[in-house]
Amino acid sequence: MDFEPWWLIIVPVLFGLGWLAARFDFRQMLSETRALPDSYFKGLNFLLNEQPDRAIDAFVEVAKLDPETTELHFALGSLFRRRGEIERAIRVHQSLLSRGDLPLPDRENAQLALAQDFLKAGMLDRAEQGFLAVLQTRHVLEALRALVRIHESEHDWGKAIDAVQQLRGRTDEPVPQLAHYHCERAQALMESKTPDFDAAAQALDAAENAARQNGATPASETRVRMLRARWAALRGDLESQRAQLQDVLTTAPEFSGLVAQPLLDCHAALGRAAEGLSLLRDQYVRLPTLDLFNVIFRALRASEGAVPAWAFARQALRAHPSLLGLDRLLEVELAQGASGPEAAQGGEAMPDQSLVPGADLGLLRSMIHKHTQRLDRYACEHCGFEARRYYWQCPGCNTWETYRPRRLEEIR
Repeated sequence: MDFEPWWLIIVPVLFGLGWLAARFDFRQMLSETRALPDSYFKGLNFLLNEQPDRAIDAFVEVAKLDPETTELHFALGSLFRRRGEIERAIRVHQSLLSRGDLPLPDRENAQLALAQDFLKAGMLDRAEQGFLAVLQTRHVLEALRALVRIHESEHDWGKAIDAVQQLRGRTDEPVPQLAHYHCERAQALMESKTPDFDAAAQALDAAENAARQNGATPASETRVRMLRARWAALRGDLESQRAQLQDVLTTAPEFSGLVAQPLLDCHAALGRAAEGLSLLRDQYVRLPTLDLFNVIFRALRASEGAVPAWAFARQALRAHPSLLGLDRLLEVELAQGASGPEAAQGGEAMPDQSLVPGADLGLLRSMIHKHTQRLDRYACEHCGFEARRYYWQCPGCNTWETYRPRRLEEIR
């Protein structure tokens, strides 16, 4: 291609156009900067100097001087909520919603933010109304997740299940706690003043399906079996109850301690108490836990007397040293000492060899018992909340399946 002299004109023309555009943008920027209140720059300065309280005051002043600063209102509202100043956050977002000229996207954002304020404040009814108001907007997924949390907090398991089903209809994300929602509903139906066993059975079927779809865990499977056993017991079907509880020993042996007592009671009601106790003792040999130890120990003491219970505890302590087990053993020795040299039941003499010969067992047991009270608990692996009973949902952080079916002494 030949060079044309008129091409030289293009270079200065382009340079001139660029200079004009830059000059126009710079003037516009200066004009906008002059229009900003001094409080805006003060707020930025306070933020840079790590003075958030004074920065907030400065930005609030800007918002008062220029109500059109929508983004600044949103930023302030979010900041107030994070700092725990919920009332101020609510006022900011309500003032946005009161504006008749607010664009629809900003109005939806303000409605969502206001619902989040109410949720943070614990005003669940108003939060629920706020999230329901944005279900038909682009915020539907966030609103549904919040509604699930709200219904769960209120123990309204029916609504929680409906919200999860709506969420699953829009996204494939798993909701592992859904099985527990159905379990909670089944338990409520069985324990009501007028139990609805048919509805409870349907809820347990739904729990089993939900567990399977979301990846069944030993905890969810065990809970379903325990509730099916409870359902069978309330209907008088002891054999079905026994089968459900006994399945836990093989399918989820770590949960044996949770089903040991009802399984033993079921065998006793069937007239097979010795068989039930033998079953638990075999389970203890395979997987010893403190909960299982306690059930066997109490059962031996009640059915066979202090001597067999003492012998079991001593043997278990030798194989698996435990302060909680020692506490139970000292309890037996002290009770036996108070009743004389003969065993309280069966007329069988206690062995001459004491665990701590010549020692003050009362004082020793008192000291150990105080210490074991802190170890005789379950603990949440998420927040560390400790409890004497086992929870499927932590009362502290409300997360599911964070309690291991073992006492603190066994996991420390």
